[in-house]
Amino acid sequence: MSAQQIEIPHVDARQQKGITDEQAKFFLDNGFLVVKNVLQGKELAIVQQEMQALFDKGRSEVVPDEDYAYSKGVKSGRKVLKRIEYVIDKSDPMKALLGHPFILHSVEKLQGQNFIPTWDSMVVKVPDEGVIVPWHRDAAVPAGCTDPRPIFNVDFYLDEADLKTCLWVIPGSNRWREEEARQRCSRPGFDTSDAIPVPMQPGDVIFHDITVIHGSPDGDGNAQRRTVYYEFRPGEIEAGFGPHTQEYITFKQHVLLDCIARRSATAYAADEETYAYRYPHQSYWLER
Repeated sequence: MSAQQIEIPHVDARQQKGITDEQAKFFLDNGFLVVKNVLQGKELAIVQQEMQALFDKGRSEVVPDEDYAYSKGVKSGRKVLKRIEYVIDKSDPMKALLGHPFILHSVEKLQGQNFIPTWDSMVVKVPDEGVIVPWHRDAAVPAGCTDPRPIFNVDFYLDEADLKTCLWVIPGSNRWREEEARQRCSRPGFDTSDAIPVPMQPGDVIFHDITVIHGSPDGDGNAQRRTVYYEFRPGEIEAGFGPHTQEYITFKQHVLLDCIARRSATAYAADEETYAYRYPHQSYWLER
């Protein structure tokens, strides 16, 4: 089956508690999964406002902070904002977002109950100055790891992503050998012949495996695009292979518990069933 013939399942966060077994299989087979309507109403508006403040700060000047990353603009040639790291540290609503029950139920289905959140960031495209994101894998599975559970990012879209700016994905490339992936990523130009576009609306989410090959065109002339990325990893993989320490695993578990509590205290999550995060004691990790 060619990439263009892939039938992406319809997943709506308003209608289910988390992803189903069938949807999980699609993700494992293809390396990505689209979920509609994860952020809605008041929460979507608050998160958009919070991230717009960071976007405006980084766009108005070159911020002398290593958390703010820049690339050469398509038109002006000047430094243009492309990424802001650690948005959870910079915003209480982003802490509450980490506790989203649909997301956490889905992560548990794919990784088991001992998962942890790791990196978080916002990637942006500035209007008329979009920076191309070449074909790439986010990272490699740790050397020597044979655990089949995926390591992946959850991408929260705060703006529409149309065919000018959306993510393009090569379905199934998460199962390719490293050499095959390297050859494909080195192909000149933004060749989409074996890829599919993934247009998104504000509030939609993409789950994408760190080994799936993806990228996006420069988006020249289009409106801005802000996408927040939260990465999750199985705790057992982290304990056995890193790159994080075992103490870090315990720390991130407590961070997630705090974020779940913060979410339960928000008005927009008042009617939600709070996710029950079950995790082992610190000694479990330190003895491994």
